[in-house]
Amino acid sequence: MEIINFATTPSLVSRYMRELRDISIQKDSMRFRLNLHRIGEIMAYEISKRLNYVQEKVQTPLGFTMCHEPADKIVLATILRAGLPFHQGFLNFFDNAENAFVSAYRRYKEKCSDKFEVLVEYMASPNLDGKTLILIDPMLATGSSMELGYKALLKKGTPARVHVVSAISSRQAIEYICNTFPSGITTVWTGAIDPEINHHSYIIPGLGDAGDLAFGVKEDD
Repeated sequence: MEIINFATTPSLVSRYMRELRDISIQKDSMRFRLNLHRIGEIMAYEISKRLNYVQEKVQTPLGFTMCHEPADKIVLATILRAGLPFHQGFLNFFDNAENAFVSAYRRYKEKCSDKFEVLVEYMASPNLDGKTLILIDPMLATGSSMELGYKALLKKGTPARVHVVSAISSRQAIEYICNTFPSGITTVWTGAIDPEINHHSYIIPGLGDAGDLAFGVKEDD
């Protein structure tokens, strides 16, 4: 399975990643969301290089020319809620894409406990048969939410290609995705790979809770 780590080749992604992580800058929730938009746009552009294209004849005011048009049907699938601003960046570029949403979330077994299960209670998706599925979640900590989201989406058909995208991944999650996703059709794209997760399953050094930083602190059950 191919792993694309943007941290290995410095680019504008590096700047936006720095701002996402910086504790003084990330307090600005509007800028935090904007930086996720920007990273999503850059990743969308890079993924666009892997698509299949056909040539179409286009009439201009002065004649005709041949232009390339994507032949692949794209579905952008996001894990709620933290994935929403990241999703928008992809949608800005893949503006004709279909969209899917999955509510994979952690439910802790006891209050103040580190033990949790990942639940999927909602999904909305078009048919996926033969399409290119781009699975979007800014934080890939354990990989279990991404896997459960993917399995839920498979009820809507089998995609021809799968792109798993995140802003930050843990090394453990990358290994998990490599072991659980179909290797022949899956590519993983990430802004950085961090070395570990803590006992709460948060990425270290990571950036904190992406959902809270983007939309405000939630009240836990």
